[in-house]
Amino acid sequence: MRELTGPTRYIVRCWLAVTAAVHFYFTFAGFPEPLKLASLHLALAVPPVFLIYPARRSSPRSRPSVVDAVLAFLALLPSVYIYLNTARIYARSPFLDAPTTVELVLGTVMTLIVLEAVRRALSMALSILVGIVIAYMFVCDLLPGIWYYRDLPFAQVVDITYLMNGSGLYGQLTGISATVVASFLVFGAFLQASGMGRLFMNLGTFLAGRYAGGPAKVAVVESGLFGMTSGSSVANVVVTGGVTIPEMKRLGFTPQLAGGIEAASSVGGLIMPPIMGAAAFVMAEMISVPYLSIVQSAILGAFLYYLGIFVSVHFQSKRLGIDALAKDEIAGVRDILKDIHFAIPLVVLLTLMTMGFSPYFAAFWGTIAVVASAWLRSHSRMGPATILNALVDAGATIGVIAVAVAAAGIITAGLTSTGLLIAFTGIIKMLAGDSLLLLVLLVAVSCLFLGMGVPTTPAYIVTAAIGAPLLAEQSSASLMAIHLFVLYFAVLADATPPVAAASYAAAAIANANPLKTGVQAFRMAVGGFIVGISFIFEPGLTLDGTVWEIGTTLLAVSSGIVLISLAYVGFTDRPLSMWLRLILFFGGAACALWHSAPELLRGLAGYGLLLATLYGPRLRDMSFRTAL
Repeated sequence: MRELTGPTRYIVRCWLAVTAAVHFYFTFAGFPEPLKLASLHLALAVPPVFLIYPARRSSPRSRPSVVDAVLAFLALLPSVYIYLNTARIYARSPFLDAPTTVELVLGTVMTLIVLEAVRRALSMALSILVGIVIAYMFVCDLLPGIWYYRDLPFAQVVDITYLMNGSGLYGQLTGISATVVASFLVFGAFLQASGMGRLFMNLGTFLAGRYAGGPAKVAVVESGLFGMTSGSSVANVVVTGGVTIPEMKRLGFTPQLAGGIEAASSVGGLIMPPIMGAAAFVMAEMISVPYLSIVQSAILGAFLYYLGIFVSVHFQSKRLGIDALAKDEIAGVRDILKDIHFAIPLVVLLTLMTMGFSPYFAAFWGTIAVVASAWLRSHSRMGPATILNALVDAGATIGVIAVAVAAAGIITAGLTSTGLLIAFTGIIKMLAGDSLLLLVLLVAVSCLFLGMGVPTTPAYIVTAAIGAPLLAEQSSASLMAIHLFVLYFAVLADATPPVAAASYAAAAIANANPLKTGVQAFRMAVGGFIVGISFIFEPGLTLDGTVWEIGTTLLAVSSGIVLISLAYVGFTDRPLSMWLRLILFFGGAACALWHSAPELLRGLAGYGLLLATLYGPRLRDMSFRTAL
């Protein structure tokens, strides 16, 4: 990202602040009709991307080039055209009414603009994926077998990507980005600007700083709390990792381990209730359920994910001999109470959503509550400069998410219009045969592959389009459980080598090998993979069942996660032999994933094996000394 100077800096900051302010205004005053809203959203959000993000490493860092300015102007024109011609777009029949020459040109320009914006602001991987889908639409009539689709003239490709009402660049996904996602990005930006990070840091040291491996456990707590408001695992790593990674290294963690802990913890913020980042709001719109229902269904999964990280961190700390934080570095109750007023916005948000108000209405009043509650204490008051900075940060994030969602809109429109989506699902079904477990594993791998190098929100959208219908057809799991499964694997792609965006960001801060850091993050995040798969087979994980069923499910899955985490570390109060680690690993996998066995039996067996591992050698040593 550029550090702009001079007049350009003020122009861009004003544009970003206006972008956030317009979206914030709509959350209270009401939204325009869908096509006008989507076009206005992209008209405001896309142009600044070219001014903020350089084309190459060698590009100027303090100012945009002439080419950047031209691209920013070109990014404005196609969306303005749609905004001014919504009546024509609504009235025309796609594929029957030929696009005008102007529409062909603008549609081509906008598609190329989004490809370049994604490449600059997000990743080459997503840009390439969009390019492949577009290229497929031009050659699909030349391909054999299930890859074949009828010839699509250039005008029809433009219809699919640019002019088709309800899909493509200005479709439903962009509408979700302009409403729910944008409103919560503004809310999250204000939370971060208000100083809530200080409350999270103090709470982390208070809860975890006094135990073995204190710095790492503080990083886990802080990253999880901060990550649920940031909506980006990479942003979470950059903000919290700048503090936690050097501290972990100072006290004895290896650079790759410190980076891996931070990456896994930051990724988990996107599945941490009550906010869960932007993708969960997209899920609420896609499956038409109240957002609060998603929050409730995700509670146990988030607990189990962080349980696995805490177990790993605890025993890694014991292996490395790393103790608690010094007493003067641990926050007290007074430090927490100093910023406890920042809990008011979260209470307001959840209360309004519980009462049945729309998510963006709740986000509006939650944002107002951030500013109001900040003024309750003199040290946290938000003046005009702080509010402006929050709007600028929100506008910049809205731009990045907007181009990502627009790219996802092109992908989903191309997949559904050509039937390629059916081809993908057919291949997966053929490979899985009659095995539901194999189908789940194949969909999970597909989600990880499609999510590598892609931000969580578009990764979830694309993978949900492919994986969710398959699982809904073949399994008895609820739609909620299926989409949580997809969301988990879209999120975990950020911590999965070889393309692990969060791990790469953490490695850069830690001065560590990115691949080794990714491996450590993958091992730390093992609980997320287990929970994701278990969503399909264990209704109790989404609180669907009796208290007994939920409790025994929690017992079984948690025992498996603890055993596998311990097997990875290979240390309790002494090193564990390789044969014992293998027993722990396969025993943990059986406890968590052998779904045909009763949950209570699996849970009791798992925790029995854990107790035998932790205390068996001590009892043997005591018996031996007694015999002597």
